[in-house]
Amino acid sequence: MSESFTSVFQEISIQHLNILFLLGLALFSGVIGGRLLQKLKIPKVVGYILIGVILGETGLNIINKGIITTLAPFNYFALGLIGFMVGGELKKKVFAKYGKQLLIILLCEGIAPFLIVSILIGLVGGFVFGDFRLSFAISILFGAIASATDPATTTEVLREYKTRGPLTRTILGIVALDDGLALLLFVIASSIAGILIGDTQTSLISSLILPVYEILGAIIIGTFFGFILCKILKKYSQEARVLAFSIGTILLLVGLSLAIGVDMLLSLMTLGVIVANFKPRRSKDAFKLIESFSPPIYVLFFVLIGAKLNLRQMAPVIFLLVFVYLVGTMLGKIIGSRLGANISNAPKSVRKYLALSMFPQAGVAVGLSILAAQHFPGEIGNTIVIVITATTFISQLLGPALTKFSLTKAKEVGLNITEDDLIDTTIAQDLMDKKPPLLYKNMHLSEILAIFSKSTNLYYPVVDKNNKIIGIITVDSIRNIFMETGLNDLLLAVDLMEPCLTTIEPQSKLALVKEELDNYNIECLAVINQDKTIVGFIEKRRLNRFISTKILELQRQADSLETLS
Repeated sequence: MSESFTSVFQEISIQHLNILFLLGLALFSGVIGGRLLQKLKIPKVVGYILIGVILGETGLNIINKGIITTLAPFNYFALGLIGFMVGGELKKKVFAKYGKQLLIILLCEGIAPFLIVSILIGLVGGFVFGDFRLSFAISILFGAIASATDPATTTEVLREYKTRGPLTRTILGIVALDDGLALLLFVIASSIAGILIGDTQTSLISSLILPVYEILGAIIIGTFFGFILCKILKKYSQEARVLAFSIGTILLLVGLSLAIGVDMLLSLMTLGVIVANFKPRRSKDAFKLIESFSPPIYVLFFVLIGAKLNLRQMAPVIFLLVFVYLVGTMLGKIIGSRLGANISNAPKSVRKYLALSMFPQAGVAVGLSILAAQHFPGEIGNTIVIVITATTFISQLLGPALTKFSLTKAKEVGLNITEDDLIDTTIAQDLMDKKPPLLYKNMHLSEILAIFSKSTNLYYPVVDKNNKIIGIITVDSIRNIFMETGLNDLLLAVDLMEPCLTTIEPQSKLALVKEELDNYNIECLAVINQDKTIVGFIEKRRLNRFISTKILELQRQADSLETLS
């Protein structure tokens, strides 16, 4: 027995143990880093990335290139979850109403940085390297990559700050669609770059077949798996099965996309679109479950992004190209976004602030740079990968803060609050009746009825002379007394009250309030301070009305932003 145990233990690779340790370290430290920066009013995703830099090759080199390569499937899984969640936000009613607007903005914000970055890097590189032909071959590849926007970082900021409104809707539409546009521009740029450097085997027409295959192939398999998942969601409602089937479908689609060489993000977005639009009610549970499942995956994903950066490999000329690329990308996004928003007559908030939300780059940009290195091995490919890796890191640090700033200025932060969010953030003091009508234990029935006539409450706390809760009288109990006894004038409040089963404090979370109401199967709660004196009263119907009213107010506030021009 002991020998078999020893042999099994020896077969376990120490590398596997290290990877498990590193995953735990990355997750634990990433959460701490995110929390620290969140306290400084900085999006927590920046903290995840900074922790990655500290643990990666630029810092302590705990997470090295080999570990990152080993964990590549994990990154694909994270991107798959992100793609699915983004696709779930793209409802057909949104496209029916805003599809033309999104398409105009998409083309402008994608093509403008492509042109500006291509021209700037082409001119700067020409003077630095003394070869304008080679410089422009590299620059148009950079230009195509500049058109991409990272959906992961952007949507994480939207989720963290619970945003809702025209700017949020436009951001989600653009980041979901510009993956395909960036891919198309990149293939065209690759063909032109091949011609400029004398690659006679490169054909523009033949190269156009590749993006058509990658885009259409992704849409086809995403649609196919989408309808399969719809049928599964129709049949099963148990949370465990819904989560297992949803994650399983995402993993299958990620693996198939990589195997047949189609755009993975686009296929997962298509999956999300199909499920959200063909099974809108059932899919809500699936998206909610995956959203609750995914935070640790996102933390590790962004930590690994930071770990990839290696500043030691960057020569001075690389820093120049990084600077030019960032300036060109920013200018292109600003000019293109504003031009598109103005042409499409988008709301004022979209015209003013969309550009600042389009800056983050990561998965798509890095993927295209690696693709460029495969097409153009040697100096061109290495330069592109190093520059894009560095600019991705910078944009990941600046992008979330700029996205938060734009959403705050657009007044869309905190408008996408759900019932669970309210329960997590509200305390008893926020919704309690601070001056409830009190019944003293020696009050006669006539006095009690006089108080009832002046109040709409259904439940009344009974207190002693020191205002300490001793019981509760309900309107129903008074009604029953009238029907059952002829001694009404002799009854006091203490004779009519029911026992007070539990109480809460003013700072108690709303979650605890609901839990107490449900556990004791009661309709009201007394709120007491430290000396047991009553300071407020909560009726269950008041709690429900508070939640529904608050959500409705936020929805109306978000809808009102649509009318601003």
